[in-house]
Amino acid sequence: MTGELSTEARVTSSGQISLPAPLRRRWQVDVVLVVDRGEYAVVRPVPSDPIAALRGAHAGDGPSTDEARAAERAADVPRPRRS
Repeated sequence: MTGELSTEARVTSSGQISLPAPLRRRWQVDVVLVVDRGEYAVVRPVPSDPIAALRGAHAGDGPSTDEARAAERAADVPRPRRS
């Protein structure tokens, strides 16, 4: 993964950690999401304006209603029955 950084962070008695400065500079966010995966946790930046963050990634009108319906019909092919 490009730009991957692994570092340790101490957890304070009140349960807080400090993000390393390179991450804070790169992410430029005030909030992070911590996802508990059981054996590990994933820390992801949360943009201050999530809608603006999606602009460009999901720009455009998207498929027409007819195209979307056709794609759904194609995906809804009956499966053969098991004996």
